Amino acid sequence: MGDVAISRLEAPAVDADIQAFSSLLRDCVEAGASIGFLAPFTALQAEAFWRDIAEQLARGERSLWAARDAGTGTLLGTIQLITALPDNQPHRGDVAKLMVSPRARRLGIAQALVAALESHAREISLRTLVLDTVTGSAADGLYRKLGWVEVGHVPDYALYPDGTPCSTTFFYKSL
Repeated sequence: MGDVAISRLEAPAVDADIQAFSSLLRDCVEAGASIGFLAPFTALQAEAFWRDIAEQLARGERSLWAARDAGTGTLLGTIQLITALPDNQPHRGDVAKLMVSPRARRLGIAQALVAALESHAREISLRTLVLDTVTGSAADGLYRKLGWVEVGHVPDYALYPDGTPCSTTFFYKSL
């Protein structure tokens, strides 16, 4: 794998490459990622998810970054920042759906995606970011390494794709 290029995407880029985004999501779910979906998870479900994301991007409700192999253009990962929040929270953003292809993990892609998101959040004057992730997961360790602060965890908050319960840890980061 060559260099990785991180870019912020608009809705047309998602629509134009819907198959790659859907494949990434399906690969992550099939690898056991607790990112909101249960098995069996179909290509149609994945496409519907990304079409909804594209609509939210077009409305300015969230931002999306993609990591691609700079040589081949292969989609390796994504992360999202949700900014469509209540009126009393214009200073905050929710980090969502950090995904890295199972074939591209442990290469610094997740860290690069988080850094791009945090940089953008600062540029648009957000002061607080929040997220949740599976307790004890690789993502949990990554966020701690990157200076995110644990708020607490909730047992059995979500399910893995196979239906097994998992605990979730909530984090925040002041920018």
